[in-house]
Amino acid sequence: MSLTLEQAQAIVAGALAEGRSRAAKPLAVIVLDAGAHPVAFAREDGASLFRFDIARAKAAGALGMGMDTAVLAERAKGNPVFFQSVSGAVGGQIAFSPGGVIVRDAAGCVTGAVGISGDTGECDADCARAGIVSAGLDQENAK
Repeated sequence: MSLTLEQAQAIVAGALAEGRSRAAKPLAVIVLDAGAHPVAFAREDGASLFRFDIARAKAAGALGMGMDTAVLAERAKGNPVFFQSVSGAVGGQIAFSPGGVIVRDAAGCVTGAVGISGDTGECDADCARAGIVSAGLDQENAK
């Protein structure tokens, strides 16, 4: 199953709504399909210049490594040389900070990823998960 435009737009809207409910700093949200192609993107007024690039690097990193970037960030602490090598191998287009979250279908298959940048990594990740849930793609039931 492929991630649809409607689902991607719902993820973006849900993530931004969660950000506003938390009074988060201005966010950039991107949804990539399983092939890392952009499906939907939004940048809130006031989000700084590199937020799109960081959000995309989080989403692509999650897809490329097969796990949420919060997990990658923890693993990078214990093996920095490997993760620096990964970053070099992919031309720096990966971010090891929370906010990149895998999207799975009901069978657990990866259909895409969400990347968010703008607030703390933890807030970014929470907003990404909220967007996924608001789109009817509950992460807890997809595993």
